[in-house]
Amino acid sequence: MSGSAAPGPGSAPCRFAHYFVVCGTDADSGLEPDELAVLYQWLEADRHGNSSDTANRTSGENFEQSPLRRTFKSKVLAHYPQNIEWNPFDQDAVNMLCMPKGLSFRTQIDNRDPQFHSFIITREDGSRTYGFVLTFYEEVTSKQICTAMQTLYQMHNAEQCSSVYASSSCSMDSLASSIDEGDATSLAKLQQYNSYDISRDTLYVSKCICLITPLPFMQACKKFLIQLYKAVTSQQPPPLPLESYIHNVLYEVPLPPPGRSLKFYGVYEPIICQRPGPSELPLSDYPLREAFELLGLENLVQVFTCVLLEMQILLYSQDYQRLMTVAEGITTLLFPFQWQHVYVPILPASLLHFLDAPVPYLMGLQSKEGTDRSKLELPQEANLCFVDIDNHFIELPEELPQFPNKLEFIQEISEVLLQFGIPPEGNLHCSESATKLKNLVLNDLVNDKKNGNIPSNTINMYELLKGNETIARLQALAKRTGVTVEKMTITAPMAEKEKDVKLQCEEEELRDYKLNVQLREVFANRFTQMFADYEAFVIQAAQDMESWLTNREQMQNFDKASFLSDQPEPYLPFLSHFIETQMFATFIDNKIMSQWEEKDPFLRVFDSRIEKIRLYNVRAPALRTSIYQKCSTLKEAAQSIEQRLMKIDHTAIHPHLLDMKIGQGKYEQGFFPKLQSEVLATGPTNNNRWASRSATTQRRKDRLRQHSEHIGLDNDLREPSEELLIRQNSMAFWEWDQGPPPPARPPKKSFSECCLKYMQEARSLGKNLRQPKLSDLSPAVIAQTNWKFVEGLLKECRMKVTIYIFLKCMFSTLL
Repeated sequence: MSGSAAPGPGSAPCRFAHYFVVCGTDADSGLEPDELAVLYQWLEADRHGNSSDTANRTSGENFEQSPLRRTFKSKVLAHYPQNIEWNPFDQDAVNMLCMPKGLSFRTQIDNRDPQFHSFIITREDGSRTYGFVLTFYEEVTSKQICTAMQTLYQMHNAEQCSSVYASSSCSMDSLASSIDEGDATSLAKLQQYNSYDISRDTLYVSKCICLITPLPFMQACKKFLIQLYKAVTSQQPPPLPLESYIHNVLYEVPLPPPGRSLKFYGVYEPIICQRPGPSELPLSDYPLREAFELLGLENLVQVFTCVLLEMQILLYSQDYQRLMTVAEGITTLLFPFQWQHVYVPILPASLLHFLDAPVPYLMGLQSKEGTDRSKLELPQEANLCFVDIDNHFIELPEELPQFPNKLEFIQEISEVLLQFGIPPEGNLHCSESATKLKNLVLNDLVNDKKNGNIPSNTINMYELLKGNETIARLQALAKRTGVTVEKMTITAPMAEKEKDVKLQCEEEELRDYKLNVQLREVFANRFTQMFADYEAFVIQAAQDMESWLTNREQMQNFDKASFLSDQPEPYLPFLSHFIETQMFATFIDNKIMSQWEEKDPFLRVFDSRIEKIRLYNVRAPALRTSIYQKCSTLKEAAQSIEQRLMKIDHTAIHPHLLDMKIGQGKYEQGFFPKLQSEVLATGPTNNNRWASRSATTQRRKDRLRQHSEHIGLDNDLREPSEELLIRQNSMAFWEWDQGPPPPARPPKKSFSECCLKYMQEARSLGKNLRQPKLSDLSPAVIAQTNWKFVEGLLKECRMKVTIYIFLKCMFSTLL
């Protein structure tokens, strides 16, 4: 959903966001099983070798699984605008990626925290569109759906009872395996998860709101969606209707220009985003910090090497956003190269067969909680790299060559990570086993009163220091003198408590931006050093682009043998494989095409960096060595980011009231309202505030003119129409400007005499208005007096308007 047409002023490609989407359940259609999601579960059961799940496949409902854990069809409830020429709306793809598991149901005892994830849609031409989704839960108000859920539970319980009677071996193990969340060790809690009573429980269903954008402004979109969600769940209605904020982000917030920052406004707080300049690394808003924390430095470099050599990469995690963060983070580090094959960070159920494709791919597969990874049947490919994100584990292909200068490379990245307080080995908090171990250790530390941990705010000083000889003697002395040791309160310093949380968030965001660009600079510097002389080996035999395109497959574009013979020997195992990849071939093709058309943006930035190296380090290709050279632009890159974020270059128009229908879009806490499509279908014809004010003034003048024309006056007091007065006054001014009149015409008056005449007539109107005596205040006299007074005021107003128009015409003619 991205266009290739050249964007014009105010066109969709110049806007920050292209679509706003709402997905959820359609109360009219009721509950429909998501066949694709059921198929996904079946295939996943096959991959895990679960024959019992496979044997229970039916064309109807899946009674083995709790109804609350089943998936149902979701639907795009609304999207605004309806369509954009540059970016046609793909309803099926958006619905599938917004809610990959379909609709989810919960009750009041379940966790219903909102979840954020993003996705990417790649079109046939390679262009990409980014989607950012916030999923939350709303209370189900449809009795039809609640009744259907209770019926499903009755059928489910009946099936469970029959299976228990049929086989005594069918116990709680099979039931617990079907539960995605909760403590399976607690029988009481397990029974709660497998029961729903319409008279006792409150049913909730998932709904999501989504922004679709041309560029990956992940942080800004996440903040905007979260503020919308807070406005819906807040006890107080938002300052403006939600339509005002959505209309603003769709039509009135532009893309920040390259090298500039932009501030626009959410429901409660301003939002800032920035865009790199033409000579900087391309935009990347996904935090690399999270990717390094999830995988660890060693694992990430290994996966990065597999991606460079175009192997099959399968990411595996329960969290959709983790899949996107790792996928986008690794592909971002490929600069100046770009991934050329299948790229599906979140693999929908309908595309599960892609895993068996014998081609390079980078895909993400969602895992179910409690799934045993060891039973997962992976494709039998020798070049498959399996990445278990949640458990900090990777399986590498056979005979993977090492990245050049790997040890020095890892050391340089470690230094950058440590500057930002990130351990190079990553954080094991995402691993289930590591979390259990950490909790056990923390519990032991808290229970140990001699290790300095404070279990509560108030402690007894004697108990804290008991066992110390010096304290024992002091305690004996205190007892003899009658002094008692009282409890004391240990609290955090007030300054730390009163720290501005908002400032902390802004500082953390700035740190992530700076860390992102510094890590990317380190990776880009490696490629700049390794391919500093690549242009010397590019073969440009064709004289024109047409002949080159015709003979592209038969022509040799890069002297691979000479290039490899020029490289240090430790580099050869990796480079000999890398120069055979499609991403390197595309890179060379872009270099050849640059002599006939505009350079690819990645290639332009990369070539400019090579030019800088040549200025500071002149060398002959034959003298190349494997000496590692660190990146020298880290500080400069971080300063560029900081300057843009600290000093805002552009500010978008504030959200404002729209011309909405009264009574629609009523605020109801906890429910996302049905938006008015009339005000969100199209944007303003002109975003110029001054032009809109001029149009409003003109409309006011038109109404005044129409009102004046329809006022009935007496024949003796009736004045000519405004158009006639304008024509007469314009003609008089024209005559005044042309010189002396011909003899047949009456003598014309000077311009000052004309102005004086109109002003005298206007003044005389007020003198002719006389107030009646009190004795004459009969109803008839009052009515007649009021009517004459109104007539006089109207005539005076018309005279003043006429003078104003006459003067305006005069000055416009003079100018």
